[in-house]
Amino acid sequence: MKIIQVSDPHLMTPGGLLYGSDPLSRLDACLADISRNHADAELVVISGDLTNDGERAAYVALKERLAGFVPPCRLMLGNHDDRALFVEMFPKAATERGFVQSVVETSEGRLILLDTLDSGHVEGRLCDARLRWLGERLEEARDWPAFLFMHHPPFRIHIPELDRVMLTDADALHDVLLRHGNVRHIFAGHVHRLIAGSWRGIPVSTLRSTNHQTALDFSNSWSLGHEPPAYAVILIDADGVVVHFHDFPVGVAE
Repeated sequence: MKIIQVSDPHLMTPGGLLYGSDPLSRLDACLADISRNHADAELVVISGDLTNDGERAAYVALKERLAGFVPPCRLMLGNHDDRALFVEMFPKAATERGFVQSVVETSEGRLILLDTLDSGHVEGRLCDARLRWLGERLEEARDWPAFLFMHHPPFRIHIPELDRVMLTDADALHDVLLRHGNVRHIFAGHVHRLIAGSWRGIPVSTLRSTNHQTALDFSNSWSLGHEPPAYAVILIDADGVVVHFHDFPVGVAE
């Protein structure tokens, strides 16, 4: 099974630049590369920060880009998004209990897309309702493998400025995951870096933005990185999970 993860497009009103790049142009390049090379993917997940400022025009541009896009796509929210406006603009988006989260059943297990947005805050939070929902979905899966997608990572990446805005209730999340024991991998966004490792025994990975990156800077200040944008090609079978990070080409003029 092939899943594509895209993260943190940070779209602005068309024509707007962010850190010197055109987020919409870069998303166009990303989607075109996926269409050329991975039209056979079972699903594309865009794991949050769809927009930079929660602007209506940015959501309109995203909706237009995805109108004829193949394969199927699920959208998630990050701290830069506006949940109410997103639901208005994407009325067919999967929601559960007032949050933009859902389950996708696949041949290799259950994908769970979890809403970590805490409106008005950069860090992520999971309220009791979302933790209960997650627990129920994991209980339904029982011994069937589950794969968790979320915008905010629950684990430190040891870049202080980003660790201050990770998921704040990581222990509560871990309690739910430990109780059920069937989550095989956590895929996150938010940090704009390619990272792979494990958190309390669970394999994890994060992804670069399609627009701008975080530098590998372990000081107490955030620095802009200059690595190219990327998406992930996730291959899942009975033997395990393999994540390929792909730097896609962007236009010379943006």
